[in-house]
Amino acid sequence: MGALTTPETTAVTNSTIATQMAHRTIRAFTSEPLAPEVVDTLLDVARHSATSGFQQQLTIIRVLDPAVREEVHAASGQPYVGGSRGELLVFVVDLYRNALIRQRAGADLEPLERTNLFLAGMEDAVIAAQNVVVAAESLGLGTVYLGSVLGDPRRLIRALRLPERTFPVLGLLVGHPDQEPQYKPRLPRAVTCAVDSYPELDEAALEEYDARVEEYYDLRDANRRVDAWTTQIVRALGQGPAAQSPVLEVLHEQRLALR
Repeated sequence: MGALTTPETTAVTNSTIATQMAHRTIRAFTSEPLAPEVVDTLLDVARHSATSGFQQQLTIIRVLDPAVREEVHAASGQPYVGGSRGELLVFVVDLYRNALIRQRAGADLEPLERTNLFLAGMEDAVIAAQNVVVAAESLGLGTVYLGSVLGDPRRLIRALRLPERTFPVLGLLVGHPDQEPQYKPRLPRAVTCAVDSYPELDEAALEEYDARVEEYYDLRDANRRVDAWTTQIVRALGQGPAAQSPVLEVLHEQRLALR
C-alpha cells in the first residue's frame, strides 16, 4: 500500500512538478471559504493561460447564487456539487463574444460554426482549468473536476443563462480539503507514451497496473477495493448521465460544431 499513500517521483523535480505529481481528487471540503485575493489570483491564472490563435474563446462562470448552484448540482447529479463548500467555477467555451465582434464589423460568422473553432475553444477551456488546478494545489487547496455537469447540458445552459455559440464543458470545485485520499495510480509510461509511432499494447505492464489499481480504495466506497482498471473500462465506459447526454444535439442547438 506504500505506493498509494505517497506520490510517484520523477527524475527531475521542483516545487511545481512535485505539486503536479501529488495531485489528488478532493470531493470533501471544509466550510472555510477561499479568500477573495485567492479567487482573484486563480481567475488571473486562468486568463493568462495559453489560447489557440489568441482567440481567447473562454468565459469562466463563478457560481455564488445558491439557487444557481443547486441547478448545477442537479445537472451534475454528484452530491459534493451541492451545498456551499468549495468555490464552484464553470468553464465555458465562448464563441459568442467573437461572433458579436465580427457581426459589428460586418464579418462572416460562418467560421464560428465550424467544429475546428469549437475544438480550439475546448483547448482554451481545458488548458485554463488545468492551470487553475496547478495554482490552487500549489497553495495547499484541493480540487475536483466536474465533467459530470454534462449530465444535463440544457439545464446547465438555462441555469447559467448562456447565449448561443457557448457551451459549458466542465466545472471545477476548489476549496480547503476535508479528506486525505490515496494517490490513485496512473497507467505507466510503457502503455501511454511512445516515440514516432503508436505503441503496441504492453500487456505485462497493463496486468501489473491492474494489480496496483485493485489495491486502491476509492473514498466513495471506503470499505471496498476497486476493480482492475481494464475491468472498469469494459464495464463502466460510456455509462452514467454525462456519458450519455445529447451533447452533439445541444452543441448544434447552440450553433456550434455545425460543420
